[in-house]
Order: sequence, then C-alpha cells, then structure tokens
Amino acid sequence: MTVILDLLNNDPRAKMRSETPRHPEKVNRPDTPIQSKPAWIRVKAPGSAQWAETKRIVRENKLVTVCEEAGCPNIGECWAKKHATFMIMGDTCTRACAFCNVRTGRPGPLDADEPVKVAEAVAKLGLEHVVVTSVDRDDLADGGAAHFAATIAAIRATSPVTTVEILTPDFLRKAGALERVVAAKPDVFNHNLETVPSKYLTVRPGARYFHSIRLLQRVKELDGQIFTKSGIMVGLGEDRNEVLQLMDDLRSADVDFLTIGQYLQPTRKHHPVVSFVPPDEFEAYERVAYAKGFLLVSATPLTRSSHHAGDDFRKLRERRGSTPQPEPHRTMSQNIVDFGAP
Repeated sequence: MTVILDLLNNDPRAKMRSETPRHPEKVNRPDTPIQSKPAWIRVKAPGSAQWAETKRIVRENKLVTVCEEAGCPNIGECWAKKHATFMIMGDTCTRACAFCNVRTGRPGPLDADEPVKVAEAVAKLGLEHVVVTSVDRDDLADGGAAHFAATIAAIRATSPVTTVEILTPDFLRKAGALERVVAAKPDVFNHNLETVPSKYLTVRPGARYFHSIRLLQRVKELDGQIFTKSGIMVGLGEDRNEVLQLMDDLRSADVDFLTIGQYLQPTRKHHPVVSFVPPDEFEAYERVAYAKGFLLVSATPLTRSSHHAGDDFRKLRERRGSTPQPEPHRTMSQNIVDFGAP
C-alpha cells in the first residue's frame, strides 16, 4: 500500500495562513470514498538523514515545494537524494483543478527575493539538475513569466553548470508571457496536459487542451534546442484510444518526452479514482509512445513529472545526439487549430 504522509501538518508556515479551508471550492462537494490501493503501488515513508537535510534547507530558505504541497508519493526517495522540486510564486493557486492538492484561493504578492532564495538552495543542495514549477497565477498580468525568467537567471548566476527544467502553467491569455520564459533558455520546458480532452471540464476546468498543445509547439518554434515535455495521469475515466490520440497530438507539436502516471486521490473531496491501471498497461503505453517517436517515455504507476528528472535529462541529451533532427516546424495553422480558448 502507498504511504502518503500529510507533511503539511505542524508546518510553521501554516501560522501565516488564514483559517480558510485549503480547498474552499471543494468544501460542499459530496465525499467520494478513497479506494484501497493495489499491491503494485508502494513507496517508503520519508525519514532518512538526507531527507531531513533537504527539508532543513527548504525551510531555511523559506521555499515551497510541490513535493509537499501536492502530496507526492515519491518525496522520500527524491529528498533522500537532495532532489526537490521548487514551487515559486507562493503556495496558493488561482485555479481549482479537481485532481490537485495545492491550496486554492487568492494568492499574496510575489516575493521579489524568491529567485535568489531558490538559487541559494540549489547551490546548497549541490544540484546538477533542478526542476522549478509554480502555481497558476491568473491574477498577474504576465502569469508570472518574469518571475520564472528571473529564477532561471538567478540559478544560472549561482550554479552555472546546473541544468534547469521548468514546469509551467499555461499562461492562458497572457500575451508575450511564453516568449519571455523561453528567452531565459531553460534546458527543459515542461507543461502537463494532465488528462485527455474529454475530461477537461471535470478535471481541469480552467485550462484549454488545444491551447496547451499550442503552447508546447510554440516553444519549439521559438527555440528548437529546448527539450519539451508533457505528462498525464491515468485512472480518471479516460479510455485507451483517447490516450493514444493525445500522444499523436503531442507528437504533432514535436514534444520530446512524455510521462504517464497513476492518479491518486488526495482527499474525499477530490475527483475519485475511476481505475487503478495495472503495470502491464503502463508498459504497453510506453511501447506505443516510443513507436510514435518520443525521445523518452516514463510510464509507471508512480511516475511523476519531476521524478528522476536529472537522469532523464541525461538520457534526452544522449538520444538527441543519436537521432536525426526534425524538419523545420510548421505553423500552427498547418497543424492544430485552438478550439479551446473562448
């Protein structure tokens, strides 16, 4: 059975938060039972000395990690290796996705010192590869693009040999935001689709599927040297053919790396798990995805966006070196029309 600890209990940061519920938009939803997890989903509870050291550095720099906020089951393994995924721009998201355990509400102002704090933590942890993500900040004119760019620049200045992977929101209706982030030259640009398009209204209602596809394709148009990456969860009620079509949509946008993991329900108020996908089906998805042309695929029940990110980045570089480069990118008018954005 998976052991998922509520690492936010007794967190001193909680004293600075209001008394409002973590998910105010979900309070009145009916409870849905949390199913017992199958035997193939297993993780060790965190608690090693290295895990404690990572936690200390995160706390000393007053940083937020998606590892804790999203209740990632891999936190024990990753933090024991001093691999933490930093979540910038606060711990409160402006959206209310049905699968997500990150706090929802009205965010506070940006911390202008946060990029430097992240860079200092990266240096203290001695990271060769760092993943930086964020909450959605629809309240900001640029969606937080300048803050992403500043964080990348600060890491480059402090740890010039560290490679930088970012996992961004969709910057929906934020003109020029994506271009600003790409200009900062991250090594990997990740933006997750999360689920198949038929589930967006119930799982990811604030987003637009074809806008996200277009975002990923635009990254390649702006800078073909940046690796692009996207991920989905399964077990939300999707069917196999929908997943295969999603793979084709990502390949049409020249996405390099696909991750597929099992959705795990955080609380009784969140979207229920419709099915636990067995390991052999993940293996089948991986085989099909490689056949469709992805440079790298990670498809297991416990796969998460930043799990083994450093090792995966090394594989991406090796495989690009042995793979012919794609033809010049076509424009979106030749490939995909954005029917999602109103």
